[in-house]
Amino acid sequence: MSIDKAESKTTESTTGESTTAEGTTTEQIIEQMGGASGLVLSTVPVIALVVAHMFLPLMPTLAVALGAGAVLFVIRLGRGEKVPSAIGSLLGVAVAATLVIWTGSVRDFFVIGIWAALAIFLPTAISVVARRPLTGMIWNAVHGGEHAWREDRPTYRAHVIATSAIAVAHLAKFVVQQWLYVAESITALGIADTLMGAPLTIALALVVVWAFRRSTTRMRTAEARHAATATGDLIDERNL
Repeated sequence: MSIDKAESKTTESTTGESTTAEGTTTEQIIEQMGGASGLVLSTVPVIALVVAHMFLPLMPTLAVALGAGAVLFVIRLGRGEKVPSAIGSLLGVAVAATLVIWTGSVRDFFVIGIWAALAIFLPTAISVVARRPLTGMIWNAVHGGEHAWREDRPTYRAHVIATSAIAVAHLAKFVVQQWLYVAESITALGIADTLMGAPLTIALALVVVWAFRRSTTRMRTAEARHAATATGDLIDERNL
């Protein structure tokens, strides 16, 4: 078999392996968030809160939201989701409800999510400006931390896109929901939180996975070429 054919075969093999590996990573990322259906179900307490707020006083409204969170917790466990993921969802509702009881305003149910969006925007935006996009740094750390990924323009560009998408999405979430919070529009806040919650998270996860896959594919291809070149040099030396 010629060196070119060996390189081609090795590249195809490693590319296929990297795609499979990143496919597994995709499943793991989404699974850690409770799965796509889990993310969608996590919006139920918010919807319950908004609907109840239209007809009930403060405490009954919170009771409905907490009840929805508790039912959702049982359902998620029954579906076989991991306990930490299910508990995290219920704990989030409980903490938000506690904040509402403390302040006496239903709109504060959304405060944690609003400021969490800003907390995510800042480091991701700064990392892009600093030419060290966060998703690329995470990818490099996962793969040993020894790759010059920023020197490969397609890889670097992929992580700029992925990290920028995260930054822009969370900035939009913060701006929109903070504006609605100040306007005290509970219904609009609930709608915005739902639309900018699970659907946006899933979309961003897919963008990040695309960047990871692209990076891994290029890394494996480069390694395969390097191995084929080294093999060719070794053969040439033996023929001398």
